Amino acid sequence: MSKSMIGYTLSLATLIVAIWLGVSVGSVKVPISTLWDTGTDAIATNIVWKIRMPRVILAGLVGASLAIAGAAFQSLLKNPLADPYTLGVSSGASVGAVATLFFGISVPFLGMFTLPVFSMAGALITMLIVISFAKLVDRAMKMETIILTGIIFSSFLGSVISLMIALTGEELRQIIGWLLGSVSMRGWSYVQMALPFMIIGSLLLWLNRRELNAMLFGEERAQHLGVEVKKRKMMILIGGSMLTGTAVAVSGTIGFVGLVVPHMTRLLFGSDNRHVLPLSFINGASLLIICDLVSRTIISPTELPIGVITAFIGAPVFAFIFFRQRKKGAA
Repeated sequence: MSKSMIGYTLSLATLIVAIWLGVSVGSVKVPISTLWDTGTDAIATNIVWKIRMPRVILAGLVGASLAIAGAAFQSLLKNPLADPYTLGVSSGASVGAVATLFFGISVPFLGMFTLPVFSMAGALITMLIVISFAKLVDRAMKMETIILTGIIFSSFLGSVISLMIALTGEELRQIIGWLLGSVSMRGWSYVQMALPFMIIGSLLLWLNRRELNAMLFGEERAQHLGVEVKKRKMMILIGGSMLTGTAVAVSGTIGFVGLVVPHMTRLLFGSDNRHVLPLSFINGASLLIICDLVSRTIISPTELPIGVITAFIGAPVFAFIFFRQRKKGAA
């Protein structure tokens, strides 16, 4: 069995176990058989289908979106520290979403999709500004330059969000609760809102998997291989920003998923984007479902924000990757 096949088998098995745990474990233990035997217990059926299942699916979609976006950004920028969080894209998406909530923006023809669309716009604009500014500062676009640029813009956008929070009135609780990152009490409407954008964004990245492989050797080499570099880069940026913006719109800011999952996937199963993208998608879903489970059970009945759990995992991994890269550069 090839390494990639082992990867798919292990990843899918982990996802199934994560979904099983997410549905059955909680303050009320529910047998997994409730999924197919709805006549056993009306209360258990309601818990599963109205509370836990939409929560598990939404957590899976958010984790998958952030992970595949992180994998694409890392390949595009040839930088293992690139992800929606470290590049400031999540902050840009947050500004778009918070501004929508703060100003009460509702575009009639968009309806319930107003929030994710504005969040996606914020993510894409931030991504383009970060890359343009990094290129202006350093034509070689070194790892440190991109990360520092992302941190600078992330800090600035964070202050914009803080300003809106300081000026807000009744919406304060809603904005603060949303910013902490959570998939609690979202329901099926949030799944329906996120799903179309996440499918389109994932397809955009998947269709560019071979181009991402070519770009790992540099843009000039990719162009010689017949890749329309500018067009493909824009498609990848739009796809990644669409996924990040939608994830932030439905769950708030959840960091490090797009950093940890693609890096571990490459480490274990190789760097071919034909496999890295789908494996990151599956493993990202598993990770966030498990993190959400931990966040709602570790100090039950109180819930921790899911972003706290991902930061506990992500920060040490970020430090490890950075240390490894610096050691490799010094060697």
